[in-house]
Amino acid sequence: MKNMNFTKNLLAFVLMAFVSISAFAQDKPSPAKTAEGMVGDAKVTINYSSPAVKGRTVWGELVPLGEVWRAGANEATTFTTSKDIMVEGKKLPAGTYSFFIIPGEYESTLIFNKVAKQWGAFNYDSKEDALRVSVPSQQTSTMEERLVYEVMPSVFEIRWEYGKAAAKLGM
Repeated sequence: MKNMNFTKNLLAFVLMAFVSISAFAQDKPSPAKTAEGMVGDAKVTINYSSPAVKGRTVWGELVPLGEVWRAGANEATTFTTSKDIMVEGKKLPAGTYSFFIIPGEYESTLIFNKVAKQWGAFNYDSKEDALRVSVPSQQTSTMEERLVYEVMPSVFEIRWEYGKAAAKLGM
């Protein structure tokens, strides 16, 4: 009898453990991601949360055009450069910045803000902008289900759904 109770309790424990592990193993809706690369001898790191399209229309609906967007999910995306670099021909001093975008149909504004730790764009203050640059808004033929950043030696890109923006980088 004691053996049967022990077996039932053990089975119940194993079942509860399996359910708990399965719940934690599910994908996060917007997992944390990092994009890194070198621009000359400067290390550039972009930390962001990567939301998924999930069948939605992103540009113009989920992310309104003409409004400041946190350029990811959850906390504001951060852009860190270990040395001074040039972004679209304008100087960005070494440091960590929150990164925002004002998406537009033909042109988007990329914003590097001095207040690195922010939740979303709720407390965004343009007076704290270190740099703003305009880049063409582009369409791609490749669907990007999750938001992705890529840092290359002379450019960084942001891609999501069928949209793309890229900024020239240099020393």
